[in-house]
Amino acid sequence: MPVSSAPFTGFRPEAVEFLAELAQHNDRAWFQPRKDDYERLLKTPLEGLCAALDAEFLARGIPLMADPAKSPFRIYRDVRFSKDKSPYKTNVGASFAYVERSADGGVIASSGHRGGGYFHLSPGEIYVGGGMWHPDPEPLAAWRTLVDKHPKQVHAAIEDPAFVSHFGTVGGDRSKRMPTGYPADHADAELLTLKDVTFGKRLTDKEAFSAKLAAILAEDLGAATPVLRLLAGLEG
Repeated sequence: MPVSSAPFTGFRPEAVEFLAELAQHNDRAWFQPRKDDYERLLKTPLEGLCAALDAEFLARGIPLMADPAKSPFRIYRDVRFSKDKSPYKTNVGASFAYVERSADGGVIASSGHRGGGYFHLSPGEIYVGGGMWHPDPEPLAAWRTLVDKHPKQVHAAIEDPAFVSHFGTVGGDRSKRMPTGYPADHADAELLTLKDVTFGKRLTDKEAFSAKLAAILAEDLGAATPVLRLLAGLEG
């Protein structure tokens, strides 16, 4: 069912304060009487941000999609297999799937893509990023093969000046040992030992509270287009 999104005017400082208080009172007794505040301060603005961001993606030719109905993560934690039974997340976030689109916004059919973009908001930690986080073994193996067999293609993407200016480099959790089949002194050992291939940058409170946040996120994620396309092409 489509989500009707109000125009995004920026998150309010009270939104971050709400999350800080939720961290101190993470239970239904506190949250339920304040659910309307959550929706007013966080849920509805995040949906509006996604709608505005998708328009920015389309206008700038950025191969990502922000869907107000699908991109935001739920506030409710899955506690089935967790020792921590706190029912709510103390952050809000949204993921932006990789898609290629035609000029009229239609999604070009694909057998599947890897990676995407991400936005995160919590007290003291606001950031934008993306990449391939906790991938299945097949795309991770494809990444390592690409690094080994086509290093120029990989370095052209991760050393793109705009990407470096916005995000620095790719990173993530890494293996303590070189993956099987690669020499310990491999020239790209830092890339081969990655278990995630991610990137990110922190945002200021001022940026999060700005009505121009969608444009700010699009500017950042647009700079990552070479890396996003590299990851999207991985097999597996």
